[in-house]
Amino acid sequence: MGTARQRAAARYASLTRSRSANDPALISARQDLHAAELEDAINRALASAPPLTAESRARLAAMLSAGKAVTA
Repeated sequence: MGTARQRAAARYASLTRSRSANDPALISARQDLHAAELEDAINRALASAPPLTAESRARLAAMLSAGKAVTA
């Protein structure tokens, strides 16, 4: 069936053929695709990095909770 990112990309691509850029379903699909891409990037980074410290985990959790970059 594919990864979450592949499914999100397929849904977005499908909707771009029939929906205007400001269509709520297309906007939602775009957001889902970005979230799936971010999840993939985080998984790749965690798989290749040494274990995170408690401080690093807290800083990353703060970024994700805020939904934006957090300055240190």
